[in-house]
Amino acid sequence: MQLYTERLLLREITIDDKQAIFDYRSDAQANKFQNWIPETLEDVESFIQRNNKEFNKPESWYQVLITDKETKAVIGDVGIHFFGSENLQVELGITLNKKYQGKGYASEALKGVIDFLFNVLKKHRIMASVDPENIDSLNLMERIGFRKEGHFVKSLFWKNNWVDDVIYALLQEDWK
Repeated sequence: MQLYTERLLLREITIDDKQAIFDYRSDAQANKFQNWIPETLEDVESFIQRNNKEFNKPESWYQVLITDKETKAVIGDVGIHFFGSENLQVELGITLNKKYQGKGYASEALKGVIDFLFNVLKKHRIMASVDPENIDSLNLMERIGFRKEGHFVKSLFWKNNWVDDVIYALLQEDWK
C-alpha cells in the first residue's frame, strides 16, 4: 500500500526502516500509551517480520509507515486493524516521533487513511480506542471528526492494571 497526502507518503514498512522505527518507538516516556515499546533492534525486526503482508486481510493488523514525501524522513506509523466477519470495520492507532508532534502530521496521515478506507475500500465504520489520560489523542480524534461513543471504566487489563478506555468512531456516511 502506498498513499500520498499533501506532505506525506504512507507506505509499507521494510526491514530497512528498523533503526528509524526503533528511534521513536523505544522512547518509553513519549510512548507511555502504546502497547509496544521495543527494547532492541531485534524487537523491531520481529515486529516488521510479523507485520501482515496482506493489506485488508480480515482479523489482522497492518502497520504503515508515515514518511515525509520530500525528505523521506520517518515520522511515525499507523496501525490498521481490519475486523468483523464482513470485513467492513476498522480500528486505527497512530504513533508519531515526538519531534514531529504538534505539526499536523497525525491529522493529515489519519485523514488520508480514512479517505482511502471509506472511499476506496468502502468500509462502513472506523473506530479508535484511546486512553482517557491521552489528552492529545482525544483532541485529535475530535478534531478529525470522530464521535465519542463511550467511556468504559476499568474495561481493559493493560500493563497489569485495569484501565479506562474511550471509544471513538466514525461512519462512512458521516465522512466529508
